[in-house]
Amino acid sequence: MKNFLKLKILPYVLYLIVKFIYLTNRKEFHHPKLNDDEALIFVTWHDDLICQPLNYYHNRPNGTIKTLISQSKDGEILSKIYNLFGGETIRGSSSKGATKALISTIREIKSGADVALTPDGPRGPRHTVADGVIAIAQKSGARIVVLNSKPSSYWQFNSWDKFILPKPFGKINFYMSEPFNINDLEFEEARSFIKDKMMLNAIL
Repeated sequence: MKNFLKLKILPYVLYLIVKFIYLTNRKEFHHPKLNDDEALIFVTWHDDLICQPLNYYHNRPNGTIKTLISQSKDGEILSKIYNLFGGETIRGSSSKGATKALISTIREIKSGADVALTPDGPRGPRHTVADGVIAIAQKSGARIVVLNSKPSSYWQFNSWDKFILPKPFGKINFYMSEPFNINDLEFEEARSFIKDKMMLNAIL
């Protein structure tokens, strides 16, 4: 019964809470113009996941995006929430199902779909760039776009990622970087380059 409530009911409750937060906040978008025909890799920190469906779909209202989410029970909940927002998911992570997830993600990019990743998920350390996003970008040749949000007021949880939940009736600034590629960078250079881009509008 407990698992049923967690996996079947909780995602809908959280989805409604997020929708309420969206609707009651003023929103300002800082977005570049993107080529609708180019499949891109969208990255965000794990603590900033909650605002990114709105961030993405504001710029790509007809976009197809598939988010790489871990195979854990928490990942199952997050997957259902993203499905409710209209996105699709690829299940896997650096710790479980990694090879299959890597191949599936590259295949989706090659087919023309955008993909979304959290370089520090699903276990951290917080605000670190794991190998997966670098390998996917360099093997697929796809460019990367960073997603950030900054709410005027928020709750910050005492979790490993210091998860951010915006409070209602404030303002949220949404950020999307210009696309960039890391094809010509060495692995560690690429890691530092991606992190620098992701920290520009991150909540510390």
